[in-house]
Amino acid sequence: MNPVYITSMGKFLPGSPVENDEIEDYLGKIGGKSSKTKRIILEKNQIKQRYYAMDKEQKSLYTNAEMASLAIREALERNGNLPDHEIGFLATGTTRGDMLLPGFASMVHAETGLPVMEISSHAGLCASGMQALKNAYLHIKAGEHEAAIACSSEFLSREFKHTKFEAQGIYSNSRVPFDTDFLRFMLSDGAGAAILQNTPSTQGQSLRIEWIDNKSYANQYDVCMYSGMSKEDGNRSWLDYSSIHEAADHGALNLKQDVRLVNEITKVGTHRFLELVEEGRIDPEAIDWMVCHYSSHFFRDEIFKLLELGGVNIPEEKWFTNLYTKGNTAAASIYIMLEELLYSGRLSEGEQVVCVVPESGRFQSSIMMLTVVGASTEVHE
Repeated sequence: MNPVYITSMGKFLPGSPVENDEIEDYLGKIGGKSSKTKRIILEKNQIKQRYYAMDKEQKSLYTNAEMASLAIREALERNGNLPDHEIGFLATGTTRGDMLLPGFASMVHAETGLPVMEISSHAGLCASGMQALKNAYLHIKAGEHEAAIACSSEFLSREFKHTKFEAQGIYSNSRVPFDTDFLRFMLSDGAGAAILQNTPSTQGQSLRIEWIDNKSYANQYDVCMYSGMSKEDGNRSWLDYSSIHEAADHGALNLKQDVRLVNEITKVGTHRFLELVEEGRIDPEAIDWMVCHYSSHFFRDEIFKLLELGGVNIPEEKWFTNLYTKGNTAAASIYIMLEELLYSGRLSEGEQVVCVVPESGRFQSSIMMLTVVGASTEVHE
């Protein structure tokens, strides 16, 4: 089996940072009224800035595929010595592509203008980005390809335009349920990409992928975060309504999160982490950086508590996130965090980086072990 290295990364964050008091300038006020839950949610998630790929007239400035392509191009430019024709595989992850069909990877491949190659689309929620990364990792490890791209991009702001809710008959009183409204102040847009190769970079630091552990717990939990179904209408699929218009009118296409279940996400993530400690695959004392995707600061405190209950204490200074300045970009978050850390000048050769991505869709856990290779401290703006 071949070793696998992340040899460069790229990101794309659209527009300028959006402050908390500007959110509804972009998303709009449903029924002309500011959300009553906005202040509470922002206090809990503690996000100060995020990015939107649409303007204040709610017109899209990019497609989701374009954002992924721009992140890929930055990663390729930073790589420096990898010709396009040597890339044999592209894996993508996203919550919602620009189209129902074809797959997101097809649209991203076309947008990048890369040569003919093998592709794979991963659809879902936060874990889809890690699933794409594992797919690319395994292709390199097995010798199928010498170079591959894994990327994830999210254009979630357009899910939450006020006009969408105002047009739905079920919300004619302009009161959108908390399970949908709070997501308007949680999620934002962005893309990240990683170049994977079977040799480390000759120009700077690389991250050697030791292993990626993906586990689904869908056999143990009900659906938590979802779109395309209405729990209020007997778990009816949007395809089972008499028309798309009726499905939309009943809110079946809205992105929702069952707040009665969402706290289970920290239990799932920490449970698998502690299992890996018990199995000897993770040594908490050897961790230099803990890169954890949590959607809200609220969950960070919960993760700390659960790990300590399990006998694991990872000092706060070892935890890395940019949630508060880059926002919660779902499946793209782990790429955007790793990109910032890789080019921060803070990594040293031999350091161990653990990445954790829990997903609340029907509950998944993705955990990755990385080792820093090389000693460059070059900082990219």
